Amino acid sequence: MSLPPFALERWFARWEFVAPHLLGTSDVEAWRLADLLALADPDARARWDALTLGYTEPAGLPALREAIAGLYADVAADEVLVTTGAEEAIYVLLRSLLAPGEHCVVTWPAYQSLHAVARAAGADVTLLPLRAEQGWVPTPEQLAAALRPATRLVVLNFPHNPTGALPDAATFRRLVEVARAQGAYVLSDEVYRLLEHDPADRLPAGVELPGRTISLGVMSKAFGLAGLRIGWLATHDREVLARVAGYKDYTTICASAPSEVLALAALRAREAVLARSRAIVAANLPLLDAFFERWAGVVEWVRPRAGCIGYPRLLLPTPVERFCEELVEREGVLLLPGTVFGDERNHFRIGFGRRTVAAGLEGLGRFLARATR
Repeated sequence: MSLPPFALERWFARWEFVAPHLLGTSDVEAWRLADLLALADPDARARWDALTLGYTEPAGLPALREAIAGLYADVAADEVLVTTGAEEAIYVLLRSLLAPGEHCVVTWPAYQSLHAVARAAGADVTLLPLRAEQGWVPTPEQLAAALRPATRLVVLNFPHNPTGALPDAATFRRLVEVARAQGAYVLSDEVYRLLEHDPADRLPAGVELPGRTISLGVMSKAFGLAGLRIGWLATHDREVLARVAGYKDYTTICASAPSEVLALAALRAREAVLARSRAIVAANLPLLDAFFERWAGVVEWVRPRAGCIGYPRLLLPTPVERFCEELVEREGVLLLPGTVFGDERNHFRIGFGRRTVAAGLEGLGRFLARATR
């Protein structure tokens, strides 16, 4: 089965590099290279200065795998596979795990590749809908009802994109237990982990829980280093890692040498890197609170608990995709309509991981004022 056009990526390809105000992006403001290198420890700096631009180890730079493993409890470096971004990790894992006739459950709305690649592998996919009235968190009973005897994989995404939702730890553990009882693998998409608004709300990583669990991480979101294109999979199931590594031989083979060293530097300085991200988010959240209070009755949202994104709902009769197109054309403010997720409920994604949020909200406010006259 062929892959459909990637609606979200096509939307950003059209607008992201021409719109003055990016208010729908999903990452934290990117680091300048010089600023990141200033944080590098002596070993990482020496690696950078002596770097040669050849091939790298297919599984990833050993020191980088060790640093990634250090993000988790009781994970070894050889239980980590480095990929070119989270996108490659999703692709090679789902193509490696799923076959025609098997079944996959994916929390939805979702990043399109989490279900499109599964379908392309021939699997039957059930989208598990998340609802605003439940805080965008499914119940274990709802997940159990979506499972089948042929369920091979359950994809959970918390902190959630696009809503910023985060279940409590007991609910998350129970969701994983429901999948484990079915004998399914669990892919825990954790690209916003470590960016909880209250660190006490941080969930255990999927790989830290019992069962056939796999954690997906990336440098793009909480770390503000999307341009490195460094992601990873972490699991105790070495058979799965070997299968994925074999598939990866047909995609990128290995990661970029400069990106691996820069990712290593960032992970070794992660407290400083993450503190910057959290400070940006913390400064922007009150701006959003005030904005949505001012526009109550026109736009509503469930306040996110983690990450740098939220998923408001436009209450005007205007279809959200047309609203977003007119907004970027007239005010230069880019949002992401929920239609790119296949969601027709008039939601849009708003991002608040950049220091330019205030200017974007000003433009959005002007546009809403005209629309509600």
